[in-house]
Amino acid sequence: MRESLQRILLTAGIAIAGTSSTIAPAAGTSTIVQAESYAAQSGVQLEQTLDQGGGQNAAHLADGDWMRFDGVDLGGAGALTVTARVASAVGEGAVELRTGSLTGPLLAEFAITTTGGWQAWVTKTSTAATHPTGPQTLFAVLRGSGSGDFVNINWFSVGDGSTKGWLPIDQAAWDAQLAAFHAMTPAPAPPDAVRVPEFNATCTHSHSKPDDAIVAPGLPGASHMHSFFGNVSADAHTTTQSLLANTSTTCRPTPDDLSAYWVPTLYHNDRVIEPKDVIVYYGSRLADATKTVPFPQGFRMIAGDAKSQVPTPSGSVNQFYCAGPGGEIGRSADGNWPVCASTANLMYQLVFPDCWDGRHLDSPDHKSHVAYAHTGACGGSHPVAIPSVSFVIAYPTSGSASGMRLASGMASSMHGDAFFAWDNTALGQRVKSCIVQNAKCNTAGTF
Repeated sequence: MRESLQRILLTAGIAIAGTSSTIAPAAGTSTIVQAESYAAQSGVQLEQTLDQGGGQNAAHLADGDWMRFDGVDLGGAGALTVTARVASAVGEGAVELRTGSLTGPLLAEFAITTTGGWQAWVTKTSTAATHPTGPQTLFAVLRGSGSGDFVNINWFSVGDGSTKGWLPIDQAAWDAQLAAFHAMTPAPAPPDAVRVPEFNATCTHSHSKPDDAIVAPGLPGASHMHSFFGNVSADAHTTTQSLLANTSTTCRPTPDDLSAYWVPTLYHNDRVIEPKDVIVYYGSRLADATKTVPFPQGFRMIAGDAKSQVPTPSGSVNQFYCAGPGGEIGRSADGNWPVCASTANLMYQLVFPDCWDGRHLDSPDHKSHVAYAHTGACGGSHPVAIPSVSFVIAYPTSGSASGMRLASGMASSMHGDAFFAWDNTALGQRVKSCIVQNAKCNTAGTF
């Protein structure tokens, strides 16, 4: 049974980073309203989520609890697609979205059945044939049929249901890439091979720009500062074609991996701390790694949550750590950053989703086309196993008692982007020989 809570009422307006007081979608898209962005609530407790993208979810929700969201733009007249990202271990109730008040007109209703656990997330969808237009106050009202908590909520989205922002694969090109991959024979692993499904790219810092070709394509200077590694041409105008056309990269193997990778820039006070080196690991966390296939050409995704601004004391998620002799010797004054021995370096490991919907190179939020395999297998709406990518970043600093900051804010806002541009044959052979065959490979893709 979940821990009981003292039900409280909070009425503190919470700003959403980078937006005005109106939560508005771009034309022809859906906009995501994070559950933690409520303006008022009753009976809600926030917790770190294990859902894709990280951040927080609204938890311990029971009958009669509610959240209020101000200035949610429902757009013009016409059908409205409303979705909710929910998880439940018991499935005893419904989530109502109402406009104007707790008892206002019903916009959408989501029946809650068990999803397999409090962090086993699914997306529920509803369509409103008619609805108020323009900015509205939305209330999420919880209706439980039992006596206890029955659901967690990560986010809602509202929009016209269009496919704008979804980037479909070139089916013919993907079919050809997949056929070539299945026809490959793995390189024979030596008897003493380490049985870990893994290969890597080893990288150094390339350049820094306030650009993000995934989140803000074609808009130079529209982002916070990012530290790039990999393809030296990466900027706001980056495309698959531009990456493949430029063979200059700070990652090995060259020129097999022409991908662009980036993370928010790290600062000590106002001094930039660029990564000393980064290893991009490609592996598998699945119970059966043999199901893994390579990324389709031009695939892109992000991990982490740039909007997450919560404390990260020792032992919490989204944690920077120390590596090297002496390890961590203390914490910064605010408790959010480790202080390392002078012989150790500040580190971060960022893990990306490893299940794919099999249909899109990207999605409007750059996360919905992928998911994490929390149960050790891919399935449902994301049935395709892709390599589990992680950035292991080493910074040439031991940290500081005064703390650090990211260009995106607190330590919890650490995130990363990956825009893949591998040679298809080189990537396919590594996936087949190293991951599918369950053998640890080096940067050259050999044992």
